Order: sequence, then C-alpha cells, then structure tokens
Amino acid sequence: MSASITPFSAVGSRRAGQDDAIYQRLYAAIVEQQLLPGTRLPEDTLAEAFGVSRTGIRKVLQRLAHERLIEVQPNRGASVAQPSVQEAREVFAARRVIECAAMPLITAATTPARLDVLCELVTREHAALAAGERAVAIVLSGQFHVQLLALTGNEPLVDFLAQLVSRTSLIIALYGSPATSGCGHSEHEELLALLARGEADAAERWMEQHLLEIEHGLALVEPIDDEPDLKRLFTELAQRPLREL
Repeated sequence: MSASITPFSAVGSRRAGQDDAIYQRLYAAIVEQQLLPGTRLPEDTLAEAFGVSRTGIRKVLQRLAHERLIEVQPNRGASVAQPSVQEAREVFAARRVIECAAMPLITAATTPARLDVLCELVTREHAALAAGERAVAIVLSGQFHVQLLALTGNEPLVDFLAQLVSRTSLIIALYGSPATSGCGHSEHEELLALLARGEADAAERWMEQHLLEIEHGLALVEPIDDEPDLKRLFTELAQRPLREL
C-alpha cells in the first residue's frame, strides 16, 4: 500500500489532536478498503490498539457514523457501513446533481496552474492502477472529483461531496468486481482536455455519462443474507399442523 491518503473531509481544513489522528487512520483504512463493509469495530480492541480510552474511541466512531462510513447499533457496537442498493443509487444521483451543475463554474475557474494540480492526481491514480493498488486508485479518483469541485470555492458543497465520495468507496467495495476501480485514468484526462478548452457544456455532459458508467458497472443487487430469519421461521413452524412421524 502506498503512502497514507488524506481524508477528503480535510480539504480546506485540518484538525490536530490524538482523536483526529485516530480518525484519519480509521478513515483511510475504510476508504482504502482495508476494513471492508460489515467489519466489526469493537471499542475495547480499538482502544487497546491505539493506546487510548474507550471514550476517545467512541468520539471517533461517532464522527465516522455521522459521515455514514460506519453504523452503530445498540448492543452490537460499530461496524463498517454496508450501503444498500437504494443508498448506492441515491449517492450516485446526488453526485450527478452536484458535479454536473457545478461544471460551468469549474470550467470558468480553470487555470493552467489548477490543471497541473489535477493532472498530478491523475498521474498518481494511474501509477496506483499500474502497481495493482486498486483501493488507493479509488481514493485518488475520489480526490480528483473533490479537488475539481473545490475550484468553485463553495466549501459547504465540497464538504458534502467529500462525504458522498467516501461513501462511493464503500459502495464500490461492496458491489464492484475485483477489477472495478471506479474512474479510469484516461477518462479523467478527457475531462481535463475539455476544461483546458473551456468547453463547459461538453464537460457537463461528460460528467453525467462518467458517473452513470461507474454506477452501471456495479452489480447493484442486494447481498444474500446467509443468516435465516429465525423468528419468522419458528413462527411458521409453530403454526403448522402436527404430523405423525
């Protein structure tokens, strides 16, 4: 795995402190898919691993839960979120609304220097794919989209997209094939070429098609629950007439 990835929510602001350091490590492990959807996150185990109190871990888990990256259930504790098919479709729909509508502003704010920054992200994404680091490539791809929207200067919108992009990583981990890496290296290069030429309408159409292709490349079918519904099963058994054996 390559160097650690800075969380998307850190765009424009950084928070110091021990809790934040733990948050960043867990965040990276989730979006880089080291911790897969459904993985349990016991407070005592995390507290021991990071050398902090369970209270400190609880704060970090609450923050991750607020960002919809983990789920906390009474009496069961925390686990990495498992987005449903409906949630997955809603995330992509929200991204299309935000990223497509912002494309005219992004195009107007594009400069050679800003294009260079985006090109560097694309280069790093390509290197990760070439090295077989699929999870890192997915994170870098997400960072590309967040940095792109950051050109608008609308920080609340960027923060919201950052959360959607983080959830997209979970969605790809859950519903994508091992070969799925989200966005393609050459695809991002196509967008940069459109921005360099100032073609806002074409860039908007490109973004809509791009996000649709990612969504359609996923197997958006609810995972089969291997654990039977015991309450329903036993209720049905109790209502059946007895038969002589």
